[in-house]
Amino acid sequence: MNWMNILYPVLGLGGLGLLFGGCLGFAGKIFRVEEDPKEAEILSTLPGANCGGCGYPGCAGCAAAIAKGDAPVNACPVGGAPVAEKIAAILGVSAEEGEAVTAFVHCSGTCEKANQSYDYCGISDCEMAVQLAGKGPKSCSFGCLGMGSCVKACPFGAIHIENGIAKVDSSLCRACGKCVAVCPKHLITLVPVSKKVRVGCSSLKSGKEVLSVCKAGCIGCGICEKTCPFDAIHVVDHLAVIDYTKCKNCGLCANKCPKGVLTGKKPLPKKEPAPETDTPA
Repeated sequence: MNWMNILYPVLGLGGLGLLFGGCLGFAGKIFRVEEDPKEAEILSTLPGANCGGCGYPGCAGCAAAIAKGDAPVNACPVGGAPVAEKIAAILGVSAEEGEAVTAFVHCSGTCEKANQSYDYCGISDCEMAVQLAGKGPKSCSFGCLGMGSCVKACPFGAIHIENGIAKVDSSLCRACGKCVAVCPKHLITLVPVSKKVRVGCSSLKSGKEVLSVCKAGCIGCGICEKTCPFDAIHVVDHLAVIDYTKCKNCGLCANKCPKGVLTGKKPLPKKEPAPETDTPA
């Protein structure tokens, strides 16, 4: 075999490789995007959870948005105020203080209080169970299924199943919103940490219908609405709804709720015994 028949193709391929390599190198210089050094510094400050709670694709996306001014310095809910202060120092701006929030499950239908329509024997996953009749085995179609999809989604171990319903440990919650997104019944919301009065129900059924399936549901009686001195709670579609911009944490509505649906009860002051009076002999 003539060795020239092998050499020419090899040289040709090598030449093409050098040509394309040179073109790519030239294009890289022409179209190179200068990286903001502050972006890398911000990224190193972020906690690295990559939870998406900020609304951006991971911590890198969040850092880029903050560096460009498209997101505030407190965009990371996981890092909270300490991280926001560090980022503010990097950018030379003041940190924006925001209300700390935590996830809360709007359901009080524990195993003892909520009825079950049938036994579920499938995969322990809320997304699977909600596809069945009645949106799952729990008689209340609005109730927590307690199968732990939110538990699996939480990267901080802040949520667990307790007596058939999901419970959030606010001390561990970083308000990333993953549990909010994964709940197929939309029972989980982010509420202000400082506000202790919360509605432990999501049912939009009438009081009679609620009582037929759950002993711990909101019956829409309106006592909370009448009790609140700040106009902070109203019954909408048979369900109590709190306006946290008005709520003062007084707990009066929770104390008066006949079903115990509202959290944040305040202990009533003890009545002092009436002073004894001397009676004439």
